[in-house]
Amino acid sequence: MLHSYAFSNFQSFRDRVEVDLTLNRKVGFTDWMADAPTGERISKLMAVIGPNGSGKTALLKPLVFLGWFTGQSFQQAPDAQIPVTPHAAAADQPTEFECTLDFDGKLWRYTLSCTPQRVLHEALYLKRERFGYVFVREWDASTNAYTVKQQDFGLAPQEARKVRPNVSLIAWAAQFGVPLAVRMAASSVITNVNVLGRIPMGDQAIVVAAQHFFDHPDQRNRMGTLLSSWDMGLSGVDLQELTIPNPQQPEQPPKKVLVPVGIHRSRDTEFRLPFALESSGTQGAFVLLARLLEALERGGLAIIDEFENDLHPHMLEPILDLFANPNTNPNQAQLLFTCHAIEVLNLVHKSQVMLVQKNADCESTASRMDAVVGIRNDDNFYAKYMAGAYGAVPHF
Repeated sequence: MLHSYAFSNFQSFRDRVEVDLTLNRKVGFTDWMADAPTGERISKLMAVIGPNGSGKTALLKPLVFLGWFTGQSFQQAPDAQIPVTPHAAAADQPTEFECTLDFDGKLWRYTLSCTPQRVLHEALYLKRERFGYVFVREWDASTNAYTVKQQDFGLAPQEARKVRPNVSLIAWAAQFGVPLAVRMAASSVITNVNVLGRIPMGDQAIVVAAQHFFDHPDQRNRMGTLLSSWDMGLSGVDLQELTIPNPQQPEQPPKKVLVPVGIHRSRDTEFRLPFALESSGTQGAFVLLARLLEALERGGLAIIDEFENDLHPHMLEPILDLFANPNTNPNQAQLLFTCHAIEVLNLVHKSQVMLVQKNADCESTASRMDAVVGIRNDDNFYAKYMAGAYGAVPHF
């Protein structure tokens, strides 16, 4: 489980910000919390709220980047840049990341400092009595090479010295079959965010979700049950194969794609609607469930931008409850999400909310809501937030 992550000089965030999912044991336990194997109490969700353009999506992107960098950066071209964008006012300074998580029943810490051109520092630490390094990788500008120290990591020294400047040592070591690196590189981050921001909701997203449900029949059955129970006028969802010719290349065989079809009943009549004719809310829930059900089955992290997009605010609770229920979340998956539905403040604890805002210098800041001075457990969080008492609201 993810315990915390921190970063600095990344997109609109210039100063260091930390997102901490660990909870004080004085906080009343709810099903949206879990006790980690390493002893800490961890939140299974974190809501991110704030005005448009404040940096909410940018607060999620470091985790998406780290998941890609430690797992897949080996796949990029040797001369490709690392996809990080420092704050415009500190473009000559490195971007820094730190992440703490439990894995294999142990507590680990990963740190990274980089520019778009190269890794400057990368390290993995394991907590025994205290944190000790598993590997430390440092760029030596005087020799134009990396020094790598290892302690029970298992990568051959000659291979460690060859690591490319734009590749994580974890992703690099995984290619050589280092067991710890292979397991870490396979860690699950499921998201609708990429380096550019939220992946647009459209026909392609629906087709991808349909293929996912075809490949995972158990999740498909759960999706159909959930959508039907959420009172969207559906009694089921079927998948239909379409054959699409390519007029630009008529000599090529037609492309076959799966598309969802909504099953409806009116009195004694059953009829079917292509999803193109369903509401945007139904389409959005279909695509969202493809991501959430995969995370719930595998464990790991679901990172969703604009979580409630096209959904009624009353839909928040039944969807979040999927992460609370041990029957639907047996592997302690976690959900980090942005949303504009402030009703979420009526559902979660104040320690499970991050408030994001941007100052006059175009620098984003973020803090956990329970750090607001004077906030009380018996506050009406929704009313006080709407009144501007906690900040992170638009100003006109």
